[in-house]
Amino acid sequence: MKSYEAKHYLLRAEMLWDRVEDRGVYPFALPAIASFHEIEFHPKVTFIIGENGSGKSTLIEALAIAWGFNAEGGTRNHSVNTRPTHSELHRAIKLIRPPRRARDGFFLRAESLYNVATHIDDIGYIDSYGGRSLHVQSHGEAFWSLLEHRFGGNGLYILDEPEAALSPSRQMSMLVRMHDLIAANSQFIIATHSPILMAYPDAWIYQIGRHGLERVHYEDTEHFEVTRNFLNRHTEMVRRLLAD
Repeated sequence: MKSYEAKHYLLRAEMLWDRVEDRGVYPFALPAIASFHEIEFHPKVTFIIGENGSGKSTLIEALAIAWGFNAEGGTRNHSVNTRPTHSELHRAIKLIRPPRRARDGFFLRAESLYNVATHIDDIGYIDSYGGRSLHVQSHGEAFWSLLEHRFGGNGLYILDEPEAALSPSRQMSMLVRMHDLIAANSQFIIATHSPILMAYPDAWIYQIGRHGLERVHYEDTEHFEVTRNFLNRHTEMVRRLLAD
């Protein structure tokens, strides 16, 4: 066993293609899935990045469901079922775990946080979320309450585009909170577009391209390159973008 494996809760995920009847239909034809065989996870942070529609959220969703999280988000104990829109991908994914077990965990889906917040109110369990209903907070405040109060360490946290709720300064604060939770034996798997979040030191970044998932360095990501070029030449780039 590699020395770092003792810190994992999820080592890797394998695709069981023999369970797939038709590889030409959704979601198996998506760029992230079509050539997918396995993905290894960093014991601290793994990012999955790619263009809209590439399949990163579909993959994140399947990993979360295969782990046992509710499909709409929340913990393994939540039973939100507003509308079943998740794919069948999780049925063809095998998770490889070490003997060590996570004591905590959460699956965050930005688009269904409202439904999860309603469920939390219904079961009267807001004390673990800062003592205030997530519904009386802004979207960003609600997510920050989850991160600060509900994420307790010793857990696996799977997040789908958490930056959608956070300002740039809050994203930097999230890096600090993530670092604290990682020091408390936590593991993160995150689908993101944020060059701020994916700057976390030593994280593994998988970029979805024409040939599926590929490990890349931070400064080789399109997100870093596009953001850097825009900020360094924003006047010229805006003029070109808006030119007739």
